[in-house]
Amino acid sequence: MVTERIEMARQNYINSKPAISYERARIWTESHKMTEGESIPIRRAKAFRDTCKQIDTNIFEGELIVGAIGEFRKCGILTPEFSWTWVDKEMDSFDKRVQDPYVMTDEQRAYVRKEIFPYWKGKSLEESFLAQLPKETAKVVVDTGIVDNDSKWRQAVGEITPDYQDVLFKKGFGGIIKEAEENLLKLSDTSAEDLKKKDFYKSIIITSGGIITLAKRYSQKAKEMAIEEKDEIRKRELLNIAEICNKVPENPPTTFYEAIQFIWFAQVGGIISENPLALNVGRFDQFMYPYYKSDIEKGIMTKDQIQELIEAYWIKLSEWVWTISANTAEFFAGYNQFQNLTIGGKARDGKDATNDLSYMSLKATERIKTHQPGLSVRIHQDCPSEFLEAVTHLVSKGTGFPAIHSDNAGYQMLINAGYESEDARDWNNCGCVVPHFRKTGEWTSAVNINFTAALEFALNQGISRITKEKIGLDEKDPKTFETYEEMETAFYKQFDNLIKHSVIATLLAQKLHKEMVPRPFLSSCIEECILQGKDLVDAGAKYNLGPVLTGIGLAVTSNSLAVIKKLVFEDKVTTMENLINALDANWEGYDDLRKLALDVPKYGNDMDYVDDIAIKMANHYYKEGHKYKDINGNNFNTAFMGISNYLPTGKVVGATPCGRKAKEPLSEGVSPFAGSDISTPLAAMRSAAKLNQDVHSGGTLLNLRLNEELVNTKRGQSNLGAMIQSFFSLGAFHVQFNTISTEILRKAQERPEDYKDLLVRVAGYSTQFINLSRSMQDAIIARTAHEKY
Repeated sequence: MVTERIEMARQNYINSKPAISYERARIWTESHKMTEGESIPIRRAKAFRDTCKQIDTNIFEGELIVGAIGEFRKCGILTPEFSWTWVDKEMDSFDKRVQDPYVMTDEQRAYVRKEIFPYWKGKSLEESFLAQLPKETAKVVVDTGIVDNDSKWRQAVGEITPDYQDVLFKKGFGGIIKEAEENLLKLSDTSAEDLKKKDFYKSIIITSGGIITLAKRYSQKAKEMAIEEKDEIRKRELLNIAEICNKVPENPPTTFYEAIQFIWFAQVGGIISENPLALNVGRFDQFMYPYYKSDIEKGIMTKDQIQELIEAYWIKLSEWVWTISANTAEFFAGYNQFQNLTIGGKARDGKDATNDLSYMSLKATERIKTHQPGLSVRIHQDCPSEFLEAVTHLVSKGTGFPAIHSDNAGYQMLINAGYESEDARDWNNCGCVVPHFRKTGEWTSAVNINFTAALEFALNQGISRITKEKIGLDEKDPKTFETYEEMETAFYKQFDNLIKHSVIATLLAQKLHKEMVPRPFLSSCIEECILQGKDLVDAGAKYNLGPVLTGIGLAVTSNSLAVIKKLVFEDKVTTMENLINALDANWEGYDDLRKLALDVPKYGNDMDYVDDIAIKMANHYYKEGHKYKDINGNNFNTAFMGISNYLPTGKVVGATPCGRKAKEPLSEGVSPFAGSDISTPLAAMRSAAKLNQDVHSGGTLLNLRLNEELVNTKRGQSNLGAMIQSFFSLGAFHVQFNTISTEILRKAQERPEDYKDLLVRVAGYSTQFINLSRSMQDAIIARTAHEKY
């Protein structure tokens, strides 16, 4: 059972709607007004420091881990330097949004329109991006659902794993300041390169001082609260908090409590600095274990006390909310921040790294049912049977957690990306399903690319069936295609064009991030940035990978190509003209032809006829994307990582040859199209494993649904574990499961008030079912619920 304090915080979490705070934006704006003319890195650093000095220090009832980003416990913030125009357009209806609504008062709206937004007019990243984007590319990528990268020009990048092992826990921010000051003394005023480094070191001295100031302010607040506190137990807790915050994050931690408070302050710093997506925790059970072991051995804390701290940390991670536009929310539904926390796997020396904290993390996720952190596990062939049993036990609880990864496949992905062996072995998960490492700079979710739209353009002369707008390239009348190969060539021409526009938009976004929004605070958390005197935006990390292009609709597109190949050109049971007419009619009046289309082999059933088409498409995607280089000279990378992107991308695509009707969802990751995997889960796994997953270093995702009766016994869980190991032996990287019955999900739709803490796996993440739009809920229910292995 969780403690009373944790249950109270959990209830607040599941019953509160996220509220918007403008305090960070207010302080940030006032700071920038005072620093006109100074260099951009220094201005951003000073704005961060000023926010740390002025933002309210809220300690909520019963908290053990402190640090808030605003006045509300469940809170989102505004970052007008990235984008304010979408907020201005949408905030009057924030509370009425279909997906991810927020609470914002009339007084707040009036204030930001009068006092904050006018300053940023013409100065935001979004405005610069839209002003400089070529018109032909804008037609394809701006809020179209065809190509989408708006999280990189309306928002910050995020996608960083702070280096606790070699930087933060080793030095503390006080040590980072000292090292930066020493490096400053070595630089010359007569070198242009050194001048830029000077700005960098000055900026991280300022931000490091800022986060130390914030912690000491919390220390003072806890002391003041202790004076007024009548309960002696709580008084001692507050005095202990005061002592800890006075020490960390300025200094290296020496106890588990200090270490976990330290990592939350690092998270708060990242949020204040840029409101980031995928600010990952990393290998929690590895960098926290020495403190756990020491505390247990010395009798400083009991295992139960440490379990409570872990659960308190889970809640803190879940209480801040990523504030995003309605368009972005369609792609990242469910208030999800993708703060990935990885456990298990091998250590740097190749030995099993599983420890007590690995199991305690699984236990915390099962007990408190928060959507954060994004819990990922690494499984290798020789992992302890007890650990695999604990993983499948959590799967059986229906939370959608954990995401399950092949240790070896993640290692191989990073080896292929150029990592040193020990570093590749030490990988953690980033965001959804991206193998990552704490010394890495990368845009892991740079662009979403709609594969199925490319097929629609090939079959409709470059025109969208939904909007009737010409978005794709010119193409001949599809009714005149004479061979499958001719049609396939037309598809790949349109496909390559979407990749080209993805690259154009990403290069511009990268350029503007370099010019406008350097990242001093998060750069101070990366070892090589400090050593080189280079910000993350300037490729300061040890490993700087090219941006990741995310493919959507692999299964739908492969299934559709298979239908054309078989029905039109092999069996000749219909013509291209008849098929195109059926698509134009959204299959209305073509029931017999649609049945034939639905009966053609579908990806996800271990059938080479269609799987081979998917393999060819995935290989082409990698080769075409990888040939481009980003602004730092790194090759673009590819991924099939699913977020909620398969819904908005489906809404903009008409009927498809596979039998799918207009505006229905597409398919995510390397998962089958919902309901089309009519064989077994192992067959779906075998289809996915045929893809060359190791080259897609941005990650591959397989989402499956299992009937809950399959996993509610020890034997069923054991069988699941064996199936997972078999899947990974084929070279696959990732799998995750929903195990909640359709009956329960339907009840949750009817009576959401009774199912507030019901978690489901959306794609590369889990979130509360009732926080999803009806269409997203229906898409999850539509997945095949496999009843046998």
